[in-house]
Amino acid sequence: MSNTVRYTAYKTIVTREITRFMRIWPQTILPPAITMSLYFVIFGNLIGKRIGTMDGFSYMEFIVPGLIMMSVITSSYANVVSSFFSMKFQRSIEEIMIAPVPNYIILAGFVSGGVARGLLVGLIVTTISIIFTGLSIDNYFITISVILMTAILFSLAGMINAVFARNFDDISIVPTFVLTPLTYLGGVFYSIKLLPEFWQTVSLGNPILHMVNAFRYGVLGQSDLNIIYAFIIILSFIIALAACTLYLLKKGTGIRS
Repeated sequence: MSNTVRYTAYKTIVTREITRFMRIWPQTILPPAITMSLYFVIFGNLIGKRIGTMDGFSYMEFIVPGLIMMSVITSSYANVVSSFFSMKFQRSIEEIMIAPVPNYIILAGFVSGGVARGLLVGLIVTTISIIFTGLSIDNYFITISVILMTAILFSLAGMINAVFARNFDDISIVPTFVLTPLTYLGGVFYSIKLLPEFWQTVSLGNPILHMVNAFRYGVLGQSDLNIIYAFIIILSFIIALAACTLYLLKKGTGIRS
């Protein structure tokens, strides 16, 4: 297969994914924006005034990076898991699987769609945060790198969830019982320094904590954790999930019966 054909296949999948979530934007783009606006108003503006400062920043400024990351994580994950499972449910995924398209092209197409939605929602939430806080970015390279890698990672995670899902209830199990707890315990609303030493150590096992802190460092120039370790952890998860997903696609897990 020539590079031109590979690119055409990739572009077709990506175009389909972007067209899909843009067509139903009141369900895919608008809800995260409204939810994050409520977080800014309730936690940042109302409660934040009582809390005061956190690590030298106003509470509103402190939670902004975490809220942006929350929106990127949930949106990129939701896009891939819902799209891929819908194609499984409608049996249309078989048309892609039998086509002479490499699995890595299929994976790259779906992941790119998830990344596109995650970054779009993240951009909208960032715009909203500027209205509330006058946000300025300390390090653009770290900020963009972390948010891009996070979107890729959770797009891959959504793909794995979709592969194993057998019904629509299955695609909500991981977000409800795994993703949401890890996100809320990932240092979005508090500094890990506030925790007892034992729970600080336990929290280090939460990968989302490293992502939030790395992104916070890029935005505010402040972090509770080592940024180098955060990058290593994120890249390690991306490599592991990508390898796992390609293996599942090669086996036809959840697709071929």
